[in-house]
This record gives sequence, structure tokens and C-alpha cells, in this order.
Amino acid sequence: MSVLLLLFVLHFVPGSFQEEPVLIVNKATHEVALFENGEQRFQAAAAIGKTDDLTPEGTFDIVVKAKDPYYRKKDIPGGDAKNPLGSRWIGFDARGTDGRIYGVHGTNNPSSVGKSVSAGCIRLKNDDVNKLYELIDKGSEIVIVNQEKSFGEVYDQWLKKNWGETLTK
Repeated sequence: MSVLLLLFVLHFVPGSFQEEPVLIVNKATHEVALFENGEQRFQAAAAIGKTDDLTPEGTFDIVVKAKDPYYRKKDIPGGDAKNPLGSRWIGFDARGTDGRIYGVHGTNNPSSVGKSVSAGCIRLKNDDVNKLYELIDKGSEIVIVNQEKSFGEVYDQWLKKNWGETLTK
């Protein structure tokens, strides 16, 4: 039933929504997925906040992208093996921030991926964040949920929400 609904929505939703990349983070499954043109293009395991409230839920915009990000808290330059941010930073504007507080980033501790261990960011293995970095642009949306749903179901919800907002404008 949900596949038919998704196909129906994709047929009638304006093309710009389908083409726009959207990154979905599911805290319940410790995974991220990227959708573009109505298709899933990327999926990877992720680490999230130690507690449920640390990683914010909602829809945000990607506002910063950085290669070999500098770690300000401990004055560690990008590219340093001690840098916990890994090889890439994809920052988003959660809780009124500027994309430099919350982000999807790599890690120097790949064994932490798939667990609830961060201060709020979403950690990926460096190879995964490098791939994602190339696939997503500033201005794209990131949707963070904590639901026992498939990525297709969450993407369908995102499409319907955007379509509904367009119809009411």
C-alpha cells in the first residue's frame, strides 16, 4: 500500500521536490540516507547523540560544508589524526545555530558509528561522509526523525509536507 501511495505522490508532486536532494537521519535506526529524484542514492550507519535530546529532530537546512574541518573546542587543525570531526563537515542550522554547532561529520573513531555517543552531531565513517559530501549541496534539507519507519516512508512524509506547503501558499 505504501509503495502505491509513494508512486501516486511522486507522480503528482512537483518535480522540484523530487529532484531536490534531502538527507534523512533516523535516530531510531542509527542510519542516514540521501534521496534525490525520488530515489535513494546513499545510505550509511551513523552515530547520534548520547541522549535523545542531544541530536535535534526536525527539518533543517545545510548551511556549511568544509573539507578537513578545524576542531575549535580543542584547537585541533583539520587533517590531524586527533581531530574527532574526521575528513568532512556538513553543518545544519538546528536550534538557531549557524551550521558550525550541529553537523554530519566524519570521525577518528569509526567504532563509535552506529551508537548513541555524540554530543549531538551525526557521525559517519570518513569514507561515507566523503561520498555524502560530494552528493549534497548547501541549501539542501536534512530531516532528522526518531521513528521505526523505513527511509521510503520518511521520504514520503517529507514530500507530502512540502507539497502541502506549496498548495497553501
